[in-house]
Amino acid sequence: QVQLVESGGGLVQAGGSLRLSCAASGLSFSNYGLAWFRQAPGKEREFVASVQSRGGRTRYADSVKGRFIINRDNVKNTVYLQMNSLKPEDTAVYYCNAKYGDYVSFPGNHWGQGTQVTVSS
Repeated sequence: QVQLVESGGGLVQAGGSLRLSCAASGLSFSNYGLAWFRQAPGKEREFVASVQSRGGRTRYADSVKGRFIINRDNVKNTVYLQMNSLKPEDTAVYYCNAKYGDYVSFPGNHWGQGTQVTVSS
């Protein structure tokens, strides 16, 4: 059974940084594309960043490009989201997502439980 467990959320001031982690189990991690989504109160869940299984190609939402970095560790079965220069509009619950295959589009069927990120002004 696939399990994704996020951690690293919290409260930070605007301009600060956080690193989110998503530890995966129950899957052949290196064969999965991985992504981060977020959902702010009253808004739909939106794509933040992704990293493919092959070659590690990454993609970012325009709103976070240049500030966030996604990377994966296939030894630790963990995907990270380094968030820098945080803004109040980054406040949301952040979710990890996984999808089997190469060069996949997201979201996949596997979700974590989410971790809250709150950025104060």
